[in-house]
Amino acid sequence: MSAGQSELRVPLWKKPSVWLRKLYDFVLSWANTPYGTIALAILAFAESSFFPVPPDVLLIALALGKPKRAFFYALVCSIFSVLGGMFGYFIGAFLWETVKDFFIPFIFSQDAFDHVGRLYQDNAGLAIFSAAFTPIPYKVFTIAAGVWHDYVSLYELVLFSAIGRPMRFFLVASLLFFFGPPVKRFIEKYFDLLALVFTVLLVGGFVILKKLL
Repeated sequence: MSAGQSELRVPLWKKPSVWLRKLYDFVLSWANTPYGTIALAILAFAESSFFPVPPDVLLIALALGKPKRAFFYALVCSIFSVLGGMFGYFIGAFLWETVKDFFIPFIFSQDAFDHVGRLYQDNAGLAIFSAAFTPIPYKVFTIAAGVWHDYVSLYELVLFSAIGRPMRFFLVASLLFFFGPPVKRFIEKYFDLLALVFTVLLVGGFVILKKLL
């Protein structure tokens, strides 16, 4: 088998620079159409409750394609991410016994989930804000909030998510709005390296959740 044929047999999810590049190019082509905004809203909503890929990649691609709309994209991302967090809370509060075998271990581990429950007993607001703003997997916290609703209310989830999520997304939007063309050139030049960093951050979020919090 030739090297080229062997390369074709490697799944895309095992080649982050490849599938991220495909996603980047595909989404960037939507930047001047209404579909990009719709896709961003759907992704932001889904990622807050069950989908593994964070919306930052799509936000960056859209904002790079149209920097003047960067803050609008950040607003869409923030609103639907918080709404998705509310849906995650609903899953945890009302559907957990039915769907938990899907989430564990495919979306997150039992250890990580139990650890979030302990965090909620100590300081629910700080835990939610940390997950909303950092690479820590936000979906674990939204669903766990519903499961441990005796320690964290829907109001707390919405309040601290509405602080942390916009801070994260508007920070990204600000960089792209003020430094759009240079940032775009930098991303295109060092895309493979950035894809690796993105993957490390994504995996590192789970490690931080399990080891440090």
